[in-house]
Amino acid sequence: MASISSPGAWRSLLAPGLVSLMCLAILLGLGVWQLDRKGEKEALIARILARSRVEPPSVLPLPQNWDAARDEFRRVRVTGRFQNEFETLVHGLAAGEVPGRALQGYYVLTPFLLEDGGIVLINRGFVPTELKAPADRAAGQVAGLTTVTGILRGSEPRTMFVPAPDPVRNEWFNRDIAGISALRGLADTRPYLVEADATPNPGGWPKGGQLRVDLPNNHLQYAFTWFGIAACLVGVFGVFAWRRLHDDQPSAQT
Repeated sequence: MASISSPGAWRSLLAPGLVSLMCLAILLGLGVWQLDRKGEKEALIARILARSRVEPPSVLPLPQNWDAARDEFRRVRVTGRFQNEFETLVHGLAAGEVPGRALQGYYVLTPFLLEDGGIVLINRGFVPTELKAPADRAAGQVAGLTTVTGILRGSEPRTMFVPAPDPVRNEWFNRDIAGISALRGLADTRPYLVEADATPNPGGWPKGGQLRVDLPNNHLQYAFTWFGIAACLVGVFGVFAWRRLHDDQPSAQT
């Protein structure tokens, strides 16, 4: 049997040891990153909750003063008139009556002509697919001067996994404020939108109040998963090394 102090036995562990060490560093890095993300998510949730509970002001941020880090998720109250003929539909999901089962449909983004000038998009809320056509929810096409209370949100960038908009069908897949405004020919549009609260609309649709502040925060579980895999890697390499160092070798013949 070869001695575990044999230089050849130890050299045979060099390459797999380096690979395992690199993998271990990556796994530990992912675990630490998830812990950092957990802290960031908790801070975001706390910020949303704090801002959403403040009495809403009646003055919106000026376009040139908009700062998403400072202003997003603030409650606001605005007065103006809906331009229902220019509404845009954004694909989305909403909680259904059955827990764990989401409804497919659209969020209705409607330009809102502010009483003091300018336009802001209002996410009026969710409508199921069967109520896509405005004529099927005519009671909810509010006309005249009205007041909306809601929460400020920034524009939603389109990632590589988000489909391109379909202007012909009036369907989008992300809240692209600039893109929607340009397509609709809207001028002087604010660089943010207002997520309407749950105040009922005539006829019941759209249903506002869809913004949830109870954001999922599973980063601690993810961190434990990466750390667990790292521990398994250490165990597997330990067993591998022990067997390699204690592997039976043909006895030297004299």
